[in-house]
Amino acid sequence: MKLSSTPAAALAASVPFLLLSFLPGSASGQTQQRSTSLQDGTRVPVVFTGGYATDPQDRGRPVVLIAAALGVPGEVFRSAFRNVRPAPAGQEPDPAQVRRNKDALMSALSPYGVTNERLDTVSNYYRYNGRRGEMWRHRDAAAYATVRDGKVIGLTVTDPGSGYSSTPTVTLQGREQTGIRATVMYGTDFEKNGSIKELTLATAGSARPR
Repeated sequence: MKLSSTPAAALAASVPFLLLSFLPGSASGQTQQRSTSLQDGTRVPVVFTGGYATDPQDRGRPVVLIAAALGVPGEVFRSAFRNVRPAPAGQEPDPAQVRRNKDALMSALSPYGVTNERLDTVSNYYRYNGRRGEMWRHRDAAAYATVRDGKVIGLTVTDPGSGYSSTPTVTLQGREQTGIRATVMYGTDFEKNGSIKELTLATAGSARPR
């Protein structure tokens, strides 16, 4: 059960899941900060770990992000890419093969409204070299929990991040036993693609809204 995260919302202690607030605007990108004591409770940093896994069949490509940015289902992009013949590792691609690869992709993707320009933009945005230890473009999320009398009474996302290809593990600094679930959303906007949509406290009866 998910409830409003506004300060005026009421929640009985028996409710097992608490949907908590999201405040956009901060771009710190930090996943760990110091706890801060306030009059209405203590702010404890939320720690995001991982969230950059890919499906083994995709061979390191963040297909979930690429497909979402193109506005097509993941399986459609996978099917289109099966006809692509990348250059061998360490070699420059042959221009003729590059054209054939592009034609193969556009033949499968253009019926979904994907243009050549959009395909280039998305491909370049998420291009990276894993052999060099690189990672595709992403931004770590940041959030904090408000703790009062030993109980988590709220979670606030200050930066939803972007570029998560899988759901990150979410914990509280110093309170790793507290269960928190993250929901990741995807879309055509690079700044929001693979970002944290919401955090849900999954410990029954352990929190109430401020």
